[in-house]
Amino acid sequence: MNKIIICIGRQLGSGGHDIGRMLALDFQAKYYDREILNLAAKESGFSERFFEQNDERKGFLRSLFNIQTPHLGGDGSIYRSSNTQDNLFQFQSEAMKKAAAQESCVFVGRCADYILRDQPNLVTVFITAPLEFRIRQVMNKEGITETMALKKIQQGEDQRANYYNYYTGKKWGHATGYDLCIDSSILGLTTTEKFIADFIRKRFNL
Repeated sequence: MNKIIICIGRQLGSGGHDIGRMLALDFQAKYYDREILNLAAKESGFSERFFEQNDERKGFLRSLFNIQTPHLGGDGSIYRSSNTQDNLFQFQSEAMKKAAAQESCVFVGRCADYILRDQPNLVTVFITAPLEFRIRQVMNKEGITETMALKKIQQGEDQRANYYNYYTGKKWGHATGYDLCIDSSILGLTTTEKFIADFIRKRFNL
C-alpha cells in the first residue's frame, strides 16, 4: 500500500485538530486543516482570504456577490454564473483530490470524507466529546469565559453541520457516515490517537 488517506470530522472542542496532527506524524502523512485553503486559493486564482473568511460555511459566496475582482476582468461577471454558489467548494474539492493523489494525507473537516469517498485506502473518523468537556477545552485553549465558549461551540457547529449537510446530502456527525466514531474525553487525546492509529493499522494490515 503506497498511501493512506485519513479524513477526520470533529465536534468543536473535541480535540480533532490535535489528534489529526498526531495521526499525520504517526503515519508520516501530510496534514491539511486550514492549509487546504491555501491550496484551493492557488487552484482557483481567488484570494486566500475568500476561503478563510467563509471557511466551512454553507452558501459562502453570497457575501462575495458584485465584488469587483480585477484579475477576473473587474466586472464581477463570474458572480452572475448560475453555478457561482458552489465554485469555491469545487476549487477546494479539486485541491483535496490533487493532494490525496500524491501522498498519504490527513484531512480535517471540509467534507473531505465525502469529496474523497472514491479514494483507495480511505478511513473516515468522527471525533466527539460531551459538551462540558468541549467547553473546558475551548476555554483553556482560547482563554475565554464559559459563556463565550458555549456560544462559539454552538455557532461553529451550526455552520459546520449546515455546510456538510448541504454539500454532501448526508448528516454531519451521524455514525453511519464514518468508519469509526470515538469520544475523545474517555481516553484523552493522546490515547485516543493511539486507538485510532491502531484501528487504521489493523484495517489495512500495516
